[in-house]
Amino acid sequence: MLDDLGTTLIDLVRGDPGRATDIGGVVIHDPHDDQVLPPSALVLGVGVREPVEILGLLSEHGAAALVVRGPVDLTEEIIEAVDRSGVALLGLAPGASWTQLAAMLRSLLAEGEVDPSGTLGGVPAGDLFALANAVASLIGAPVTIEDRSSRVLAFSGRQDEADSSRVETILGRQVPTRYSQVLEARGVFQQLYRSDEPVYVDGLPADDGSLCLPRVAVAVRAGDEFLGSIWAAVRSPLPADRSQAFRDAAKLVALHLMRQRAGADVERRLRADLVSTAVEGGPGAAEAVRRLGLADQACVVLALALTHPHGDDPAEHARLLAERQQIADAFAMHLTAVHPRAAAALINDVAYAILPAESEDRALRIATDFRGRIGNRVVVGVGPVADGRSLSRSRAGADFVLRVLRAGRAPHSVARVSDVHGEGLLLELSDLISSRGDTVSGPLARLIEYDRKHSACLVETLNAWLDAFGDVTAASAAVFVHPNTFRYRLRRLAEVGEMDLGDPGVRFAAMLQLRLWRPDR
Repeated sequence: MLDDLGTTLIDLVRGDPGRATDIGGVVIHDPHDDQVLPPSALVLGVGVREPVEILGLLSEHGAAALVVRGPVDLTEEIIEAVDRSGVALLGLAPGASWTQLAAMLRSLLAEGEVDPSGTLGGVPAGDLFALANAVASLIGAPVTIEDRSSRVLAFSGRQDEADSSRVETILGRQVPTRYSQVLEARGVFQQLYRSDEPVYVDGLPADDGSLCLPRVAVAVRAGDEFLGSIWAAVRSPLPADRSQAFRDAAKLVALHLMRQRAGADVERRLRADLVSTAVEGGPGAAEAVRRLGLADQACVVLALALTHPHGDDPAEHARLLAERQQIADAFAMHLTAVHPRAAAALINDVAYAILPAESEDRALRIATDFRGRIGNRVVVGVGPVADGRSLSRSRAGADFVLRVLRAGRAPHSVARVSDVHGEGLLLELSDLISSRGDTVSGPLARLIEYDRKHSACLVETLNAWLDAFGDVTAASAAVFVHPNTFRYRLRRLAEVGEMDLGDPGVRFAAMLQLRLWRPDR
């Protein structure tokens, strides 16, 4: 646990972690309850300021370790209490979430519930194809292991003993829609959801008018969660002994699937924690960069976000969360195909990536290529090149670009700092104005008020004239009026706004205000 989570999430403050061979569970300390701890419990001391007070009590219950919020002031009293109790004292990194720690610890423990030799029931842990062959041997029929969406995760040998529909399923790695619809109509999936007993399914009609072989299916579940199913192509219902073996095999498949998922969850969370620590800087950044294998690399930080970041209702919010994770995973896969040491992770609503690259141009091309593959759903900010010790500077640049892109102030979807420098300055100036509560004043305020009272177009006229560098012909064409009408409006706005349009300073101030002011504010 310390090897996986140390340096970035928790640190050993004091004690011998080798005294605990196994962790029996994760428990949150509650000072107002007489808790019954599992053997060798890992206790999360949320809100514990004085660990000395509870170390003795935890020792009596056989706890393995106590985690408190770091940094921990290791006084002589604490040293004595730890040594006397035999309970290791760990410190949770400042800013880290207790929820995140609890989830990661439980994932690690779930991964450790399988056979430490790396096998489950004599089959290598995670090798679903070997397990499918073992199940086929037990029941004497070729099988497929499928997920909740009827996608084929693994299949056994002897599929030549089945039929054309099974071959089509395996080649497409998905049960054909026409068959799954018939199974749905017959209520087969509903039976699988409700029961752990094998379900016998009569042969379905094949495309050539014949009947496919019957099937026997059994649900694969962990507790109340439906993980998938196992399907066997048979010629008659299974006898009682083989039906029992089929049920037992489903439990073993569930362990394999949970092992795979736990490992994937732990790896994803650890990688997200390392990427977050590396790009934020601080005392743990160098170690995080080293663990990512990027210490000796020139890198660029990329920041990716959805163009529609907010959901209006809980269902939409959940969908967006899933979409963010899906795109972040795709982003990570794309970048690792470009460079094996690239690292990416979803942090809040932004997917950050650290890409080894010698130039911003190369990172820009790679990010543009990714966006072209998934459509216009995302915007990407590209930070400046930095070494492993200054990735926080590259992250700040990527965040700066991303904010400009998400605000819609630039015509780009993938950009560097140099591409949005002007728009970024305006955005920062707009922030300053908003923080001070400033309102539009001076000539522009007078023009806005005049337009409001008289339904005139003086602000539009001024904006068009400035954009056209004083070219009346071009400016009048842009707002679809006759040049003489435009000249009249120009003279009128100079009078109403009390502006000397021949003064460069006046023109610059007006242009700046027009860029910062928006009618919807």
